Amino acid sequence: MRFALLLSVFIVASCGLAYELIAGALSSYLIGDSVLQFSTVIGVYLFAMGCGSWLSRFVLNGVAARFVQIELLVGLIGGYSAAVLFWVYAFLTAPFKLVLYGLVFLIGALVGLEIPLVMRLLEKQIQFRDLVSQVLTFDYLGALAVSLLFPLLLAPHLGMVRSALLFGLLNAVVASWTIWLFRVQLPERRALAGQAMVVTVLLLAGFIGSDKLTAFAETSLYQDEIVLTETTPYQRIVMTRWKDDYRLFLNGNLQFSSRDEYRYHEALVHPGLATLPWARRVLVLGGGDGLAVREILKYPQIESVTLVDLDPAMTRLFRDVPLLRRFNHDAFHSPKVKVLNADAFAWLDQHQDMFDFIVVDFPDPTNYAVGKLYTNTFYRLLEHHLNVRGRAVIQSTSPLYARQSFWMVANTLQSVGLQAAAYHALVPAFGEWGYVLAGREPYRPPTRLPAGLRFVSAQQIGGMFEFPPDMARVDTGINRLNDQTLVRIFDEEWRRVIR
Repeated sequence: MRFALLLSVFIVASCGLAYELIAGALSSYLIGDSVLQFSTVIGVYLFAMGCGSWLSRFVLNGVAARFVQIELLVGLIGGYSAAVLFWVYAFLTAPFKLVLYGLVFLIGALVGLEIPLVMRLLEKQIQFRDLVSQVLTFDYLGALAVSLLFPLLLAPHLGMVRSALLFGLLNAVVASWTIWLFRVQLPERRALAGQAMVVTVLLLAGFIGSDKLTAFAETSLYQDEIVLTETTPYQRIVMTRWKDDYRLFLNGNLQFSSRDEYRYHEALVHPGLATLPWARRVLVLGGGDGLAVREILKYPQIESVTLVDLDPAMTRLFRDVPLLRRFNHDAFHSPKVKVLNADAFAWLDQHQDMFDFIVVDFPDPTNYAVGKLYTNTFYRLLEHHLNVRGRAVIQSTSPLYARQSFWMVANTLQSVGLQAAAYHALVPAFGEWGYVLAGREPYRPPTRLPAGLRFVSAQQIGGMFEFPPDMARVDTGINRLNDQTLVRIFDEEWRRVIR
């Protein structure tokens, strides 16, 4: 019995931390700013655990029975927590945060009740000195196990909803074997066994039907027909279709529309690369869809393209799925292209390769994990990989909707000694969009472009570098790694747009 109860502590700790990680990850998926979401979720959860531990003093009799019922409650509420949050976000966006922190507090309080009750169940079998050390050891080991399993195995293979339901089932298993272990001391064991069976059936049903639960919520969230979904350790990938328009969403944020993505990617690549007829080696950071690579391969003199993207699932999908290969014209099957799955910041820091042209095509700085890729520290690394006459281009959000953010990118590039030439283009799916070209020499627009472009022309490029008064340059600070001011400013500017 002693070992079984200590094993229960291990599982209870694993489940408790899993619900916390799932709430933090899902909220950062849906509403961004991973640092804020994880910080607030962890804070509320730990506070709730303290409240639960304090409440355990009021459990005076029937400790084993109360422990069983708390396990079943944790399993049911925690197991369905991800599905509930997903549905609330899809159908009732306004109260999402209220439901999020309410669930986190409720689960935390119940988890806080568990350990004191287990210690009371064990106190007659283990001396107090050994009791505390053994219970806490198994508690911390359980937390370590799930902290490793969650990002490496559970999130990428099961997803948030199914992972939560799996841990809910583990709570139900703990409740069931506790009933068996204390069957002699539990006069209400039949009623408890019935409760355990009901909870287990509900969780199993949810686990088996989790794909349908998620698909139904996502159908409401995205409105258009969903043709592809994948959850990775880094993001939720969803592609929708309406007639001939395919749209890619990462964590709910639109990345491209197949109807006008050519405008975005032609504007990203050609104003810079067309000025470098001698360029042979190109680096693409981000851009895991291969669409920027497609444009780069229109220059026959290019000998090699190295693409560094964090998410292997993203590059695999756009390499292997026929529909997605059609969009990038099989760019990842070109012998000139080498795909590396790594963190761009770390990769630049660890390698010394030099390039003639660098394309920086990251998502907007909605959180600190991405915001570090817009800092002066990152741009200093970028400058070290740029040949003397080379040039880099950075997608830099909208100069109309996020004017301060856009010009902060340009000013941050200039702070590391590069000359920045800002320009913009209209992409209907996004609105007016901005880019910054950076190099050591003044920029001069090209006179010739590859044949077959649908949007960018030599005659038009000059006008892309002119800004009307509502997008004109503004003074901003520098985005530094230790404060990442850009993330806060970007969030404030886009919130005003959404309102």
